[in-house]
Amino acid sequence: MLTMTDTAAEQILGAAQSQFDMKPGNEEEMPMLRVAAKIDEDGEIAYGMGFDEERENDHKIECNGLTVLISPHSQKLLAGTTLDFVEINPGEFQFVFFNPNEPPPMTSGCASRSNGCGSCGSGGSGSSNGGCS
Repeated sequence: MLTMTDTAAEQILGAAQSQFDMKPGNEEEMPMLRVAAKIDEDGEIAYGMGFDEERENDHKIECNGLTVLISPHSQKLLAGTTLDFVEINPGEFQFVFFNPNEPPPMTSGCASRSNGCGSCGSGGSGSSNGGCS
């Protein structure tokens, strides 16, 4: 299923604490993160994520201190995907999805990896993967 680097998890945890005015370490209040994927009209995989509530038939995984929700429709598209937070250009950071199921992009907009790049503008090397179950 989906894995997440420690760097991505730290950024998401920080965003949750800031957005929901949480105290660090209070995992009971931690909102759940929904990660979604769909095939856009170009035939490429488009990704999205945000804090959400659990819905019927969601697949729920624990990943680096976060509860991640994935809808049945997105599960196949996200299989084997790694979510990372990388520096695209000096001082410019963003979340990227590295997905072995996605063909490499047609443009040179992202650095190549053995499994291609994720969402538009992605690239760079990731930090070590955190565990998800």
